[in-house]
Amino acid sequence: MTHYTDERTAKEKRALAKKLKEVERQARRKAIRERDKFVGLQIRPTASYEDDAPRREPGDNNWSGFGFDLHPHVTFVSSFVLIVFILLTLMFQAEAKAFFDGAMSAITGTMGWFLILVSNLFILAALYFALSKFGHIRIGGAEAKPEFSTLGWYAMLLSAGMGIGLMFWSVGEPMYHYQTPSPMFNGIEAGTPEAAQAAMGVTYFHWGIHPWAIYAIVALGLAFFAYNRGLPLTIRSVFYPLLGDRIYGFWGNVIDILSVLATLVGLATSLGLGVQQVNAGLDHLFGIGIDTQTQVILIAVITGFATLSVFAGLDAGVKRLSEANMAMAAIFMAFLLLVGPTVYILSGFTQNLGFYLTILPEMSLWTETFRDSNWQGSWTVFYWAWWISWSPFVGMFIARISKGRTVREFIFGVILIPTLLSFVWMSVFGGAALNLQAAGIADIAAAVNEDVAKAMFAMLDNFPVAEVLSGIAIILVTIFFVTSSDSGSLVVDHLTSGGKLDSPTTQRVFWAVMEGVVAAVLLIGGGLTTLQTAAVSTGLPFALVLLVGVYALYIGLNQELYVEMAVKKAVSDAEDEHKLHEAVETVVQSSSDVVTEPVRSG
Repeated sequence: MTHYTDERTAKEKRALAKKLKEVERQARRKAIRERDKFVGLQIRPTASYEDDAPRREPGDNNWSGFGFDLHPHVTFVSSFVLIVFILLTLMFQAEAKAFFDGAMSAITGTMGWFLILVSNLFILAALYFALSKFGHIRIGGAEAKPEFSTLGWYAMLLSAGMGIGLMFWSVGEPMYHYQTPSPMFNGIEAGTPEAAQAAMGVTYFHWGIHPWAIYAIVALGLAFFAYNRGLPLTIRSVFYPLLGDRIYGFWGNVIDILSVLATLVGLATSLGLGVQQVNAGLDHLFGIGIDTQTQVILIAVITGFATLSVFAGLDAGVKRLSEANMAMAAIFMAFLLLVGPTVYILSGFTQNLGFYLTILPEMSLWTETFRDSNWQGSWTVFYWAWWISWSPFVGMFIARISKGRTVREFIFGVILIPTLLSFVWMSVFGGAALNLQAAGIADIAAAVNEDVAKAMFAMLDNFPVAEVLSGIAIILVTIFFVTSSDSGSLVVDHLTSGGKLDSPTTQRVFWAVMEGVVAAVLLIGGGLTTLQTAAVSTGLPFALVLLVGVYALYIGLNQELYVEMAVKKAVSDAEDEHKLHEAVETVVQSSSDVVTEPVRSG
């Protein structure tokens, strides 16, 4: 009897599972039919089973020939704008420098408040998506599995985004603020312990949750519409809920053109800073001199290495270089922590973190309204614009590695893990420099005032095997340059090829060379100020694009949630119906057994 009962129970469970699976399939199909239709571009990585998009071939509107396979509108317009910019800057160098100086003051003075406000809105949007009803939505669909372990995913997040910037500013920025505290800290005297605290707090602010919230929003939009809807892994896809099929037409082309220009300028800014630091390091070790001509030659040489990396392919090229560079950077930082003022650095990290969290609300919304100054133009506004222009590059990388993560896991992982690493890096290098300066051991401030690119090497001179450390720093920046150029060319190539992932190598080489050329032209046009102006000029219009993209992402997540809730309700109703049916059958069977049982005589 027991065996019969167990077999019957197992059979009922199998029947229920089969029934629920069929109910889920029908409910999902019905919900997808009732939501807005998507005309997707099916690419690798493939969309989930929730994709309702008719099949289209990647790059179906591309032009092919002479070793290229590209989207004509996006590529030709972007290239034309860049070529005109390059020619005008080279033909009118003196006028270009004056123009860039004036543009920087005008944009930061009149629109700085907007960039500050938008950056905070990105943080609020990221927190809302993570903590609201959207948090449990899984990138790639309800049954998608992560392609990488959690630790592996974190490691790749750490390699994204800021390598050159962290090397360039980790000593220079704290020392700048130590000498000239931000006007927000009214009354703090330069060179005091209070100035050191404020300097690290502002540095944390510029390298903290704001940039990573921007990256998280862009990456989430790219990942969601690619993996859950089968749309191209390009910025235009984020706007499908608003534009519909028009993302494949004029407006989609405009969005991707802006994305290409923003990405190239963001990359060129980083590459320009990187080559300035390489030049400063080589001059520090070998006395080769620091000038624009040398920096242009260095850009040409390092871009040549980046081109070789492109030809080597992802696995043999940028992947191996990135892994080696991350390991070298970790050893470099650990060595400095151990031989430097270890307790000072670790206690400083803890105190700086608390101070950062204390000033975060006020600093996030401070705009110098009641002061006759534009301190933020060269600092906060520049940084926010730089991060915004850099976001398609970092966002696409993060999107490619994040399938299978929930929205909540995605947002908090992208924001918190890299932010903490940036804080640790800044505490080690910035803290060591401040300790040397405050103790009177070395005058790092003088090196910063002379040329901020020299700051790292002036600091390393005060540690054991200084020349070896300086050499390692030069190698790190150089490899960051190569990997950024290689990866950046891949992203730009993807944007300009209609979403294709297998476009010709010669096309990537073209974009790698173009990145180097733009960086060189910006240096010729005026150096650091020109680099900052370029980032602000492209970051401002792209901030508007991303702001609208946040609303489009909200609509897309709402549609996804509608499907999930409809399926969940249908499955729950079917399960309840099945249980009720089984209960009725049990009662009927029991009644039948009582009726048919023979009456025994007394």
